[in-house]
Formats: sequence, C-alpha cells, structure tokens
Amino acid sequence: KAWEQIANRRKDTAHKVSRELVDRYDLIVFEDLKINHMVKNRHLAKSIYDACWGMLIQFTTYKAEYAGKKVEWVDPCNTSQACSECGRIVKKKLGERIHRCSCGYTADRDVNAARNILQKAEGYIPERPGQREFNLA
Repeated sequence: KAWEQIANRRKDTAHKVSRELVDRYDLIVFEDLKINHMVKNRHLAKSIYDACWGMLIQFTTYKAEYAGKKVEWVDPCNTSQACSECGRIVKKKLGERIHRCSCGYTADRDVNAARNILQKAEGYIPERPGQREFNLA
C-alpha cells in the first residue's frame, strides 16, 4: 500500500508540473536524453526513477498537443558545459553547481543549461568559441 501511495504521489506531481508548464509556456523544450541508457548508471538510476522524467515528458507532450502548444527536443550535447553567453566550452564535473566562464558570465549550472537548451530550440548555435550567432540554416 505504501508503494502505491508513493507511485500515486509521483504521478500527481507529474500531472501538476506538466499542467503548469503547458499553461505557462507556448514552447516547451526537453533534452533528447536516452533515459534507458542513463539508468544503467547505478549512481543516477534511483534519482532518475524518483524524478519520473519519462512520465513528466509524456504528460507534458500530450497536454501541450491538446492545448495547441509546441514541444521540442534538442540534442543534449554540451548543454551544461557550454557557456550560454559566449558559447565557450567550460568543462565541469557533475558536482560543480556553478557555471563560471572566462567571459565573465556566472550562473547556476542548471540555469546556464536551460538557456542553452532554449537557444538550441530557437536555432542559436555558436559558430566559433566565444561567439554566438543566429543560424537560420
């Protein structure tokens, strides 16, 4: 019974978060992560399953389609390593939570990654390190 209650709470949370995303945004962008491959890492598996990433994406996608909103997926390559301000690659270990670039931009690692994900969805691609340009191709 306890496991059922926990599962119901996770499902309820995924429904509430997906509803909030769809109500608030016209464009919702996810990284095209290979969740099945990621859970093979025993250090990450429990956290990934607890967060119910797949369920959240599934709920958000169908609710967005019903509401006429747009959901996109982007390549996750370097989303947390690249500077969202200048495009330079700033290598970080998983435990490093602050992004600091030589260009002077400093932000929470997740905020930097979110900006990169949105920029990828909108077509911003760094042509050269240190320079961001809008790529219409």
